[in-house]
Amino acid sequence: MLEIRNLTKTYGNKKAVDQLTLHIEPGQIYGFIGHNGAGKTTTIKSCCGIVKFDEGEILINGISIKDDPLNAKKEFAYIPDNPDLYEFMTGIQYLNFVADIYGVSAQDREARIKQYADAFGLTQNLAQKISSYSHGMAQKLAIISALIHKPKLLIMDEPFVGLDPVASHAVKEIMHEMCADGCAIFFSTHILEVAEKLCDHIAIIKNGKLIVSGPTEQVHGDTSLEDVFLELAE
Repeated sequence: MLEIRNLTKTYGNKKAVDQLTLHIEPGQIYGFIGHNGAGKTTTIKSCCGIVKFDEGEILINGISIKDDPLNAKKEFAYIPDNPDLYEFMTGIQYLNFVADIYGVSAQDREARIKQYADAFGLTQNLAQKISSYSHGMAQKLAIISALIHKPKLLIMDEPFVGLDPVASHAVKEIMHEMCADGCAIFFSTHILEVAEKLCDHIAIIKNGKLIVSGPTEQVHGDTSLEDVFLELAE
């Protein structure tokens, strides 16, 4: 579903990402871990077509994000760590705007908006302007907007930042449901306990280089993911 082949991105004299290769398959929840500045966000933004990379290839469901970005972007949804929404719109206007972009039918969008807005406790706030939303509410709206078109791949950068425990639990439940339907999920996080419990695969990046990747239980072995990360991050 997501193939990253020898991805390299350089800023000046620094290689932010250096020959990184990963393959995320349908049904997998793949956690992407690394210290600040390790290259996580650069990798994620490269996958989404936001950052132009110097070398390598990124395929979304077999479609090149470099050569055919429009069709590649139809296959996935992206949730940034700090969503930049159209604050002059109300919540429901924004969700309908996104649904229009992806060609979601009126019946499907109505059902999905109700399902996810109820799950996140945002239904009563959809008539309000986004400018009045807290960071947590904006994050919830961004997540709902990403789910409206039932993406085959969900890419997230620190999705749990700013979410309350109830919303975090709802996100985890939705992630499991999506993967059961064949969706692939690739997300970065600093919360190692969440990654260890939630992800079936883990990748650790350090100074732009992939250090280790694979099934979660193989990555941490007989110890905890935190112990493995601290050892590799030294």
